[in-house]
Amino acid sequence: MASPRRSEGISKLTGRERYVDDLAIDGCWWGMTARSPAPRGRIREIRFGKGVDWSEFVVVDHRDIPGPNEVRLIELDQPVLAADRVRHVHEAVVLVAHPSREMCRRAIREIEIVVDREPPALDFRVTPSPDQIQYADDNVLKHLRIEKGDVERALAGAAHVVEEVYETGAQEHVYLETQGMLAWEDDGVVTVSGSMQCPYYVLNALIHALGRDEKQVRVVQTPTGGGFGGKEDYPSNIALHAALLALKAKHPVKIIYDRGEDLAATTKRHPSLVRHRTGVDSEGRLVAQDIEMILDGGAYVTLSPVVLSRGIIHAAGPYACDNVRIVGRAVMTNSVPFGAFRGFGAPQSLFACERQMDRVARAASLSPAEIRRRNLIRDGQTTSTSQRIDDGTDRLAVLDAALRRSDYDAKREAHRSFNASHPYLRRGMGLASFYHGAGFTGGGEVYLASTQHVAGLPDGRVEVRSASTEIGQGTRTIFATIAASRLGLDESDIVIAEPDTSRVPNSGPTVASRTAMVVGHLLELACDDLRRTLGLPKDAPGDAVRAAIIARLASHPSEELVGKARYKAPPGIQWDEQTYKGDAYGTFAWATYVAEVEVDLRMFETRVIAFDAVQEIGKVLNETLARGQIQGGVVQAIGWALTEDFVWKDGAMANAQLTNYIIPSACDVPPIGVEFLENPYPHGAMGAKGIGELPMDGPAPAICNAVADALGVEPTTIPLTPERLMDLMTEAGVA
Repeated sequence: MASPRRSEGISKLTGRERYVDDLAIDGCWWGMTARSPAPRGRIREIRFGKGVDWSEFVVVDHRDIPGPNEVRLIELDQPVLAADRVRHVHEAVVLVAHPSREMCRRAIREIEIVVDREPPALDFRVTPSPDQIQYADDNVLKHLRIEKGDVERALAGAAHVVEEVYETGAQEHVYLETQGMLAWEDDGVVTVSGSMQCPYYVLNALIHALGRDEKQVRVVQTPTGGGFGGKEDYPSNIALHAALLALKAKHPVKIIYDRGEDLAATTKRHPSLVRHRTGVDSEGRLVAQDIEMILDGGAYVTLSPVVLSRGIIHAAGPYACDNVRIVGRAVMTNSVPFGAFRGFGAPQSLFACERQMDRVARAASLSPAEIRRRNLIRDGQTTSTSQRIDDGTDRLAVLDAALRRSDYDAKREAHRSFNASHPYLRRGMGLASFYHGAGFTGGGEVYLASTQHVAGLPDGRVEVRSASTEIGQGTRTIFATIAASRLGLDESDIVIAEPDTSRVPNSGPTVASRTAMVVGHLLELACDDLRRTLGLPKDAPGDAVRAAIIARLASHPSEELVGKARYKAPPGIQWDEQTYKGDAYGTFAWATYVAEVEVDLRMFETRVIAFDAVQEIGKVLNETLARGQIQGGVVQAIGWALTEDFVWKDGAMANAQLTNYIIPSACDVPPIGVEFLENPYPHGAMGAKGIGELPMDGPAPAICNAVADALGVEPTTIPLTPERLMDLMTEAGVA
């Protein structure tokens, strides 16, 4: 059956979609930000140059904030605007607004922020000196631990023990649309409209810092040109800045970052260092995994604790092992803060895990496929958190399908002959098996207590009211499919409400691969509640539903007809937040990816020439959208693995231009084969699990494993740029 067409696809394709920078409001001014030039220090003076007439401008600093000078998120450590000191380069200090965008640019150039510098902590891998400590007594933002069995005893009895250290770099989201917000006040209500993933995050930040209640603040998501996590936490900052300027200017104010500012100032993927000690028995079965994971958290906490949480939970991989110890730390540095990014810590830890599995395979004289075959979790076995897996998924079938699709064994053999005969090209095959938990970790979904509504309309259509947002992944289309299927209606009968906090309930943030699975299931339950409200049985056809809606609203025109649902955990889910034991996620998606690479020894350049992705994600709701999620994630991960190299200066991005920060182009993208195995999840919408983050996890280790197969070297750091590969081959004596 053909997948339904994207509901917003034509408007985007034709350019009719109106993003925040396309919105025009009479009397709107432009806003811009003056930022810190130093990674750490005390603000001594702010100098306003004579190149502009400052009487024409509105200027805002920390003294103009009505409430606490805090961005509300996990912790209240990040100021809306720096007051007396700064903790990273590009930290926001002063805001300006003017009717002319060009005049704003001129004004920013006339502002000099003078900082008396203090010793910054810039390397998360190095223990800070006493004068660098700025958080707690060791700069550690979060410390987490998982323990299962007796690791030291198991390692002592292992036939082989393999130790290695792996490092991953930062990554920029490079969403198509840069960060942008528009704010105004009308009848005592501050409205902020813009590009975001999580309207209620922004609402809560505005309520807190503006000192208002929820009736005095409104947040509306505009069509959003991509997020990948980059518009989860950071939009609260820019929304506050736009609102403060609008309140003082008494005009609407729009802030739109240009690409350079967006690259320089916004959050990135956390850099990581992961240490592995792995023990296997004489048959290559895992007996112990001892893992340490360290993340660079940057200057403020942001979302680092939950990124670390997901990272360590996934660090041992989709394997059965009775003895596991995982220690995780997120460390404060004076770098630009790191935040949410597709995969949320799992790509970092799974890169290390899957590279390590290839190292272990060689130590045990097994093939990469065989080491995984012997160790993949079977039903009845447990993960590192002691979560028992009984989902019925055949993980070996996932592995075998990937090997079959990629012609893995035959190509490996052919590559040996090719490599022996070609003067400067080398080819290799690499694989990675992995999993990804869908939804919030542990008790996170219970804590959120997300709510979903559907409303009958006078013409018999049904409106879906949700704070879950469309950011390019197909939410609007999927929600229409789910609601239509549950109510027996056509998808044309379903209306998706604009995510406006004055109209839609808090269905939780659009993150963590939870939209289709968790919120979609709430949508099903809300549709069921609408049927009950109408007095209809579950099997009533769509015509009956439509007729009942029309009749009810005709007889009660002043009433709303709303079906509601609130999240409840699936039965049997138990999680201990203190010990990190139990059911980390309601379910997991499972995958094996295979990469084929070609390395040019003249330029030390690695090219991915073929890629196959096989995954079990529950029920596929829309194959076109699902395939696009996988292929897009693979491309994003290819960039992280090979080309997207950060150049650092004072804890900030020195190469903040897309000419110097290299993302994959169409020429760099290989054919990407995609296959889905289906095992419907009973607590997901129509049987769906999460999908969006999964494809970020597997490509980087599969690619580096392929490079190792081609060259006989062991990449441990990504991105594997030509310079890094040249150094690696030189050190190994094969250059």
